[in-house]
Amino acid sequence: MKLNNFSLIYPDSGSMERHLSMADRPDISDYVLDELGLNDIFNLKNGSLTEFFTTDPGVIRYRMDTFADMMNNPGLITTLNRLLPVLWDIMELRRLEADSGETADYLASITEIELYISSVDTLDDGLNAVRDNLRSKAFITMCDYINELAESDYYTELNERLYELTKRVREIRSVTIGVNLDAQLRPAEAGVLSINPEPFKSGDVIEKILRLNFKDDEYTCIAQLVPFGKKESDNQKAALTNAFRSAINDVYRSSLHSWKKIVQQYVLENTEFLLNLMPEIEFLIKGTRLMNALRERGCELCEPVIRPMADRAYRAVGLYNPAVALKVSDEIVTNDLVFDDRAMIYVLSGPNRGGKSVITCALGISQAMLQLGMFIPASNAEISPVDAIFTHFPTGADDTIDKGRLGEECARLGEIFEKVTSHSLVLLDESLSSTGAYEASYIAAEVLAGFSMAGCRTLFSTHLHELAAFIDGINERCIPEGGVPIDTLVAGMEEGQRSFKIRRAKPDGKSYARDIADKYGLSRDSIMAKISRKK
Repeated sequence: MKLNNFSLIYPDSGSMERHLSMADRPDISDYVLDELGLNDIFNLKNGSLTEFFTTDPGVIRYRMDTFADMMNNPGLITTLNRLLPVLWDIMELRRLEADSGETADYLASITEIELYISSVDTLDDGLNAVRDNLRSKAFITMCDYINELAESDYYTELNERLYELTKRVREIRSVTIGVNLDAQLRPAEAGVLSINPEPFKSGDVIEKILRLNFKDDEYTCIAQLVPFGKKESDNQKAALTNAFRSAINDVYRSSLHSWKKIVQQYVLENTEFLLNLMPEIEFLIKGTRLMNALRERGCELCEPVIRPMADRAYRAVGLYNPAVALKVSDEIVTNDLVFDDRAMIYVLSGPNRGGKSVITCALGISQAMLQLGMFIPASNAEISPVDAIFTHFPTGADDTIDKGRLGEECARLGEIFEKVTSHSLVLLDESLSSTGAYEASYIAAEVLAGFSMAGCRTLFSTHLHELAAFIDGINERCIPEGGVPIDTLVAGMEEGQRSFKIRRAKPDGKSYARDIADKYGLSRDSIMAKISRKK
């Protein structure tokens, strides 16, 4: 069995090639992932999270099976966590050899073989321990291959050969050096006379007393040649060490020649597929940690029904924001959200800190998790992949010299319109907040009309409750021309308190103004109380 194109996150070579050619990769940038907080959650060291997104339902299902195995078998994460440092060491060893240009280093060759055997043994032990519980094609295939590898005659011979060669190295305790001197007693040439299994003795009187041995023998030093100690500079120590290593390599050159053949023909071939898996392994570990943390928090995760992209479907019951769920200790408020024939675009309004931004990010994160092949933060869902996710969130930046804050916001919206399609998802959070309500509402109405004609799913979270008055007119203008319908959502209040529940309704501007007045102590009752205290 050969695993030249094996992958833990792609079911076959065709899907991997399509991904590498960007054919199935959606437009989800690092900027968008930063806005949604996903880069911070994953914090990948091997590459970018953007490289793992896909629109292929087959790939998504394959990954969900892989993630399910990891979540149901904690030993898999333990095994993969043990494997990664070994693979890092192999990569570092190869990098150092490439930088130095040294291809005949005996000790480095032995080290690489030791690391390779360690990686195979780690996988063999870890995968066999959970073999009966595995359900994913990825891990079953990997387990079978590693078993075949570990039980092969070649692998057995490799272990025996390694033992023989490493034993010779481990037995080295000292080197006998011969130095020829010229007429002035200056070193003319030097060489290794022997490699010894015993360390030399210093020959000091104190050492002889401690050993109760006053005899001189071939391992007793009669005079220190170089004080290899604290007074040596780093360069001097490195030079001496390199000289000894070079001598050892020369002594074992004949063994090394055949050893290198084994490395090139066998080890390189079988470690390459493991090294190629390093980014995938890290991605799977980080994704599993996130989902396990949510489960431990008591949050639901579901395997969504994957609808065709052409359906432009999104329906989630019990949706929540996983980033918020992992930060707060309060009970998590969930919401239902659906894009359908009545609304492909929503304008979400409500009180400050009422959950508008939280649900906006929850929508984006759930879509992203689907297209990473992960389970969804909801009790059940039906979702179509999107070809892109675009965000327009507050930047917090000061006015720019050339455009100003409003100009900068409009320019970013213009860039979205350059790329958006009917299969995209657009998330707007407090957009156009840098200008007055009248100007902002007018521009927002034009933007909504544009997204309606584009046909993309859009959630516009805004403080502009006046915008609701424009929606009927936008629908009347756009729907007959092929645009998609727009509706309103409201972040609710219950008995004067934020409920963080989102409902489909028309906004009540007065209630939000009253909420703000209460917040800053400017309601009639608050003002009268302040006046009364002064009397």
